[in-house]
Amino acid sequence: QVQLVESGGGLVQPGGSLRLSCVASGNVFTLYTMAWYRQVPGNQRELVASINSGGNTNYVDAVKGRFTISRDNGKSAVYLQMNSLKPEDTAVYSCYAALQRSAYDYTGDYWGQGTQDTVSS
Repeated sequence: QVQLVESGGGLVQPGGSLRLSCVASGNVFTLYTMAWYRQVPGNQRELVASINSGGNTNYVDAVKGRFTISRDNGKSAVYLQMNSLKPEDTAVYSCYAALQRSAYDYTGDYWGQGTQDTVSS
C-alpha cells in the first residue's frame, strides 16, 4: 500500500508564497517521475511542474520563474515552492508519483488527495 500525503496549502495574498510538500509512504522501492498538477472547477487538470529521477525539471509557462519543484529521494518527497503568487494560481494542487513498490512490481501511477490553494486579498 502506497499513499501520497500532501501538506502546505492554504490561503495567501497576491504576491505571497506557499510551499507544498508531498511524501510517499508505504512500500516505495523506486521513485521515478514526480510532479504537481492543479485543477480549477470546470477545467481540465493541468501539469504544473515535473521532476524526473535525474533531477531534470519542466514547468508550464505560466509558472516559470515563480515556482520551483524539488525532490528528496531519501524521504520519498517532492516539494513545490510557489512565489509571487497570483489569483489565477488558485486551484486544487495534487502531487503525482510514478513508482515501483518492489523490484518485481510494475511502475504504477499514484496521486495525492489534493490541497486547496487560494490566492486572494
